[in-house]
Amino acid sequence: MNSSFFSSNRARLCGALPDGALLLVYSGAPVRKTADEDYPFFADTNFFYLTGIRQANSVLMCEKSGGEVKETLFTLPPDPMKERWTGARITPDAAHAVSGVADVRPVTELCDAVRKCSGSAGTLAFDLDDMNASSPSQTRFQAAMRELLPALPVVDVRPDLRRLRTVKAPCEIEAMRRAEELTRLGILSMMRASRPGMYEYEYKAVWDSVLTSHGCLEPAFPSIISAGKNNFCIHYYSYTGQARDGDMILNDVGAQFDGVHTDVSRGFPCNGKFSDRQRVLFECAYRTSEHMFGLLRPGVPMSFVDSEIHRYCGGLLCDIGLLDKPENEARYMWHGGAHHVGFDTHDMTDARGEMMPGWVFCVDVGIYVEEWGIGFRLEDNCLITKDGCENLSKDTPRTVADIEAAMGH
Repeated sequence: MNSSFFSSNRARLCGALPDGALLLVYSGAPVRKTADEDYPFFADTNFFYLTGIRQANSVLMCEKSGGEVKETLFTLPPDPMKERWTGARITPDAAHAVSGVADVRPVTELCDAVRKCSGSAGTLAFDLDDMNASSPSQTRFQAAMRELLPALPVVDVRPDLRRLRTVKAPCEIEAMRRAEELTRLGILSMMRASRPGMYEYEYKAVWDSVLTSHGCLEPAFPSIISAGKNNFCIHYYSYTGQARDGDMILNDVGAQFDGVHTDVSRGFPCNGKFSDRQRVLFECAYRTSEHMFGLLRPGVPMSFVDSEIHRYCGGLLCDIGLLDKPENEARYMWHGGAHHVGFDTHDMTDARGEMMPGWVFCVDVGIYVEEWGIGFRLEDNCLITKDGCENLSKDTPRTVADIEAAMGH
């Protein structure tokens, strides 16, 4: 990503604001973990989408008046003692180079700058959380800004940000391709290392090693890597189980590049060879996935993805004699079949309508048959193109033959 990407995002967002709006977007603050320890800071992704800045306690301010927009970025001021402990803070010149915002000031000047807008601003614009999970730091920041300008009505820009983030820019898609390649390498390495008796944490160590060796110091999301009966916990993070001969390994993992995430799932037999039951279930998932990639294109309703995955795979489960009728597919298909991917793994988008070029979402087929001891997912990332779609994770082995070949069988 370069500064033109972030500048374009701000321009499009501000274009949707009413004249007289004062937009304030906060990067967030570290979250306390325990005693005097904080969790590693993670910048609010909407703030990052607008600025490219990952520093805590930073604020983007945009004043719209007469159709013109004045941008100011407030960042932490220099503090040699604190920087000795926690690292160098971004300089105004560096913040300008990353974000494209020319006016960069210390955040200590924010309150005075906001008060000066009291005579010209007509509305106060915030990114208001619509997921009922707003962080305390965001709540405190917005409350403090409202106290400075208590007479102004509030405008919510979250719907506009959702709309903007739904369609990926070329640079976002290119970053995802880079992350897909790293994800492929990590999954391949787990497949090649797999053996009966291997612990889940050993698979995770293989995955983490591949990512860090390529400069990805943190995965896109907490990795889900499980074996055997642990595959029946959809979001499993313990990593303490041991793969037994005949178990399936479930991995739901993703790398990130330049802030853009991937989300890919592959199930594979720990001994490298699918059993008859594993094979027939995996073929149901694969055929369903291929069916979906043959149908998805601009104009298709997003709601179609989940319903068609369940309908089609339910029919296949009937064909193999596992189900009595397709409408009972929920017995073995426990979760939805699609979510958007981008700067968040479950990306913040507005995808209620029909698909458009530039949409990126998962095609996720999960089958869980506890009585057979087999549970896995086949999940790929789908890019909607001008006249169809592209499977961005197609190069990660996804057929029985390709998986067995990758594992040396």
